[in-house]
Amino acid sequence: MKLLTATYTGQGERDGDFCFAIEGELVLVGDVCAADQADPDPDGGCGCGRAFTGMSSHRAGTTAMVRDLDLSLDDLQLAVEAHLVAAGTGPDVLGDEDFAELVEEVVQETAAFASWWPVGTVLGRRLDFVRRRTLPT
Repeated sequence: MKLLTATYTGQGERDGDFCFAIEGELVLVGDVCAADQADPDPDGGCGCGRAFTGMSSHRAGTTAMVRDLDLSLDDLQLAVEAHLVAAGTGPDVLGDEDFAELVEEVVQETAAFASWWPVGTVLGRRLDFVRRRTLPT
């Protein structure tokens, strides 16, 4: 399955690039704070509006690479559940039904973001838009 992963590839090509995530870890297109909703530019806000969130490290980076991983939707669901619980948004906080709905939404979004791009494509983000930065060589 094609999924987005953290990458150092392309870092430094744009002002405000950063990568604190672990190379190759699964990433999410996470929520955006109010500061970045107002100003997602490299010098504005906190950076969450232009970053992907590492599912293991819970750290961010401004580039993600499409990789074809030997994972199923069930595997992705387990990873998303673990990430959300570790981030403090588990069923004990949200309730079972709301947690299940959030997991399903995040799994579907995560699978969809990578599905359009060839393996090896490096992507960037501005708010809810994911854009190609480089094509695979």
